[in-house]
Amino acid sequence: MDKRPVSEVVETTIQKIKEIVETNTIVGEPITTADGITLVPVSKLSFGFAGGGTDKAKKSEPLEAFGGGVGAGVKVEPVAFIVIKDGSARMLHIAPPASSTLDRVIETVPELFDKVTDFINKNKEEELVQGT
Repeated sequence: MDKRPVSEVVETTIQKIKEIVETNTIVGEPITTADGITLVPVSKLSFGFAGGGTDKAKKSEPLEAFGGGVGAGVKVEPVAFIVIKDGSARMLHIAPPASSTLDRVIETVPELFDKVTDFINKNKEEELVQGT
């Protein structure tokens, strides 16, 4: 059975996506700094793919009425670095910037909590010093 043009378009697109999406896209090449620290970039990969077409043909002209299209999108987003120093490794996450007011408030809660706790502890220490 002969291949239809729409299947050829889809196969070509899938092949191109395979070429883009390789292991080094997710876990990048190690980078060694002058002071001996090795950084390995780690990324998140998202992609979408859609395609379709038609080949309504006349029996006398089997592939003359082909129409089709394919689309694909790929997004690579850095999310972390693996930091290797003195034989030990740790993950250093890259936080994306806050996208909404609620996100910003949630980000500042730990810092605010620390400040309030420090303030309370400082006041308790002053009361103890004044009370003796």
